Amino acid sequence: MVGRGTPDRVTVSAHVAPALQRVLDRLDTPAVVLSCLGEPLVANALGVALFGDRSRATGWERSEFYRWFMVDAERELYPEQDREQPGRAVVASLRAAYGLLGARSRAGELVRLLQERSAEFARLWERHEVARRFESHKTLVHPVVLPIELDCQALFTEDQTQSLLVLTAAPRSPDAAKLELLAVVGQQEMAQSR
Repeated sequence: MVGRGTPDRVTVSAHVAPALQRVLDRLDTPAVVLSCLGEPLVANALGVALFGDRSRATGWERSEFYRWFMVDAERELYPEQDREQPGRAVVASLRAAYGLLGARSRAGELVRLLQERSAEFARLWERHEVARRFESHKTLVHPVVLPIELDCQALFTEDQTQSLLVLTAAPRSPDAAKLELLAVVGQQEMAQSR
């Protein structure tokens, strides 16, 4: 509108939205709360068992967007033939965050950093794909349970700055059994690390 200033941009909080935390606390399947910059804010025990403990990472290493393009081990969680789609999804999600937060935000800083350091990112960024992932089906290559097929659902806060990712396996499937095994293995590893 003429005569009005531009609206304030949304800011990203490191504090988990209380409603997302309450849902996470009730889940018995892998789940993680992410910022719109792909930074894990909190994960349940199965989320940590599936994806590893990202809480110790600092700086841009916390962002799954950064890690996808700058840390080779990040891609090893996906079968080699399936890595193109997650890369495109990462860039489309970052573009959505960039639109939400603005060019002078941390999202803009991350875009500039990745454009300088990753030719693949720069190529995908030029596609101008914008998307939030609400659901997907993925195969993950976990070091203990090996290939596991999971459905991923995302629940977003109203301001779109946080999402709760919930991963489930089809009931009574071999993948559901793998999640049960992962729950036991994860608890044993946690008990041994005390």
